[in-house]
Amino acid sequence: MPFVKLGCHNHGSRNGHAPIFLWYTLNRKGYRGFQKEVSKYLRNAHYFRDSLRDAGVGAMLNELSSTVVFERPHDEEFVRKWQLACQENIAHVVVMPNVTKGKLDNFLNELVAKRAQWFKYGKFQKYCIASEVGETCCLCPLHKGK
Repeated sequence: MPFVKLGCHNHGSRNGHAPIFLWYTLNRKGYRGFQKEVSKYLRNAHYFRDSLRDAGVGAMLNELSSTVVFERPHDEEFVRKWQLACQENIAHVVVMPNVTKGKLDNFLNELVAKRAQWFKYGKFQKYCIASEVGETCCLCPLHKGK
């Protein structure tokens, strides 16, 4: 009798590899290993937030998060190239294990160069992101001095 699959997935079944990989990783790295990795992600996220703000880009980071929220780039090609998640005036980057300071610097350097082009002749203006991240994190002309 042939197997007949009902519905789109197997009910009650889970991938057996995931818990094995998790167990292996937990045993290999240990608590201290995970603690060191998380500290590195958070340091890199803070570095990225600070670097964006130093470059004049409004940015926000919750203290215990590795997700940096910043002004949405004006160029959809740039957004696609860097696979940014965007919503209205904001974009965000999640600093993960494979995201090094070098990668963050490459992104920032390209963003700064693009922004110089976008803002050159007044074609575009900085997005106001105060409603999404608060006035203190927004660097638009209206909120920059606050």
